[in-house]
Amino acid sequence: MLAQTRYGSVVANCGLAQGVDLPCSVLPFILRGVTLAGIDLVNAPKATRIEAWTRLTSDLDLGKLDAMVTTVGLEDAPDVARSILTGKIRGRTVVDVNR
Repeated sequence: MLAQTRYGSVVANCGLAQGVDLPCSVLPFILRGVTLAGIDLVNAPKATRIEAWTRLTSDLDLGKLDAMVTTVGLEDAPDVARSILTGKIRGRTVVDVNR
């Protein structure tokens, strides 16, 4: 993603599920004047958080969000996990244990 970032852009980092490291080079930031901006979800004033959630309800295209999610049953989870680990799946996969 960073290699595709345009000159003068901002990359927002709002948390890494895997850990706190960001395994990358600083070159995309330096060469393209890209800013890495953290998102303060904990200490942001309440008014700022309310505005952010309000913007999400009006600006986020839920159709695009839904298109990124695939739901599979528990019996399919091992095969899907292998596909994720080999980079064959993009987006988010939800395992429905009741399916």
